[in-house]
Amino acid sequence: MAGTAEQLMRSRYSAFVVGDPAYLLATWHPSTRPGRLELDPDVRWTGLEVLGGTGGSLLATEGAVTFRAHWVAGGVRGTQEEDSRFVREGGRWVYLDGDARS
Repeated sequence: MAGTAEQLMRSRYSAFVVGDPAYLLATWHPSTRPGRLELDPDVRWTGLEVLGGTGGSLLATEGAVTFRAHWVAGGVRGTQEEDSRFVREGGRWVYLDGDARS
């Protein structure tokens, strides 16, 4: 179980890398979680940079993490930047939502 918002964000990135939508759904806040999630098998995630964050510590109840994820699809490289928000729900961190910038 993730102890901080950043740890959860990193574990969710890893779930994208290995193609584990069940983990992504399980760590998503129920109020914003989609009914299902399909990952694009043609996208290969190749790197993660944590750019910053606020809150999200071991004792906090909310936090935000800004990151840049690198991907390759069909020979094309790209990045996705996101400001992700996390909350502690029932004693564990969950992803609430994010503001993505490609």
